[in-house]
Amino acid sequence: MIVEKFPDRIIEINQKQYLYFGGTAYLGLPTNKKFQDLVVQNILKWGTTYGSSRTANIKLSAYTAGEKFLAQHIGSEDTVTVSSGMLAGKLVLEKLKKQTDCFYHLNEIHSAIQIENSLPVFINEKLNDRLLDSKPEKITILTDGVPSFQTKPVDLSFLKEISNHKEITLVVDESHSLGIIGKNGSGIYTSIDFPIKRKILVSSLGKAFGLTGGVIASDSKFIVQIKEIETFTSAAGMNPAFVQTLSDASEIYKVQHQKLLDNLSYIDSILIQNENIKFDKSYPLIYLLSNELVHKLKEENIIIASFRYTKEADPLNRIVITANHLKEDLDKLISVLNN
Repeated sequence: MIVEKFPDRIIEINQKQYLYFGGTAYLGLPTNKKFQDLVVQNILKWGTTYGSSRTANIKLSAYTAGEKFLAQHIGSEDTVTVSSGMLAGKLVLEKLKKQTDCFYHLNEIHSAIQIENSLPVFINEKLNDRLLDSKPEKITILTDGVPSFQTKPVDLSFLKEISNHKEITLVVDESHSLGIIGKNGSGIYTSIDFPIKRKILVSSLGKAFGLTGGVIASDSKFIVQIKEIETFTSAAGMNPAFVQTLSDASEIYKVQHQKLLDNLSYIDSILIQNENIKFDKSYPLIYLLSNELVHKLKEENIIIASFRYTKEADPLNRIVITANHLKEDLDKLISVLNN
């Protein structure tokens, strides 16, 4: 289906209007007038793009402003922005390859943080024996902040069970939790409090934050290491107009986040839960486990997100709630799900 304008709460296909519950614009920012005005103002100041390396002799204050805001928002010592969430993940893996004896992955992680020869944290629902042995190792554990098909943050309590002979680095992809979960959408980074050497956040900013780019958050020492990688120094940075907007839009994020929470709370008050629906009032995705429901929604002129992560996989059917959905939109959606 091809549409001719940004798919917000209503989309038009073949001259017919549908309610839309897809995409990843959780805070509804791409069509938010105040947010758009900030972006336009910053484009007029910083231009449409800046193709220079971040290590060039001329440095832009936009990066300082945006990255300082992100560090405060996330609760990390430092951050650095890059041109995409995918690049954020790949830069972190490039650096950690030289510091890691063995990689482990939790659940089915996003391709941004996948690496060859990674081992599963759990085998047959039991902690991998290698994590329990007494061999001294530097290990890195890779996980999404909210796993695919789930509506709650990842359970990291297993970290306490890992042998104290292992030096643990944890990498969390928060592309679908930053801006959504936590106070004002701060994500889960600050809530991770386990006996580990280092924690690292990577995330796209093109979802909840509404701007093309990515971020890496961690301790200041690690962020310095990222900035020294040739892949970083030889690449152009995130659009400076967008990075400046991150800082300028801090109050808009709070307002839109509260609107999203209000929508989720309203759904929770009227939705009749059943085995074909997976929903949690703190998260803006409703997973449908029944293809029949997908067809029913379309018959009622409601389009949801449906796609395959790989060619072989079954379609992932999920309803995406945003801050822009109106009460009447939610009423229509839930009336179909309840019936």
